[in-house]
Amino acid sequence: MPATPNAFSVLSHPSLDQSGSGTGSLPVARPAPLVESTELLRGSKTVGIMHNGSLYRLQATKLGKLILTK
Repeated sequence: MPATPNAFSVLSHPSLDQSGSGTGSLPVARPAPLVESTELLRGSKTVGIMHNGSLYRLQATKLGKLILTK
């Protein structure tokens, strides 16, 4: 049975490297900060996030998925 990936292995996967170097060398794996969605939502279904001067909305669905919209 294949191992279930964790957030760190997924976020540092080589396919997510957007450096455009094209050399085929693997990036240095650095663990990404991990934040629980419950910390962001704080009991609410929706939270606003300001990013580079734009307002985004992070919303939890009834099925437990997350939707981020600008």
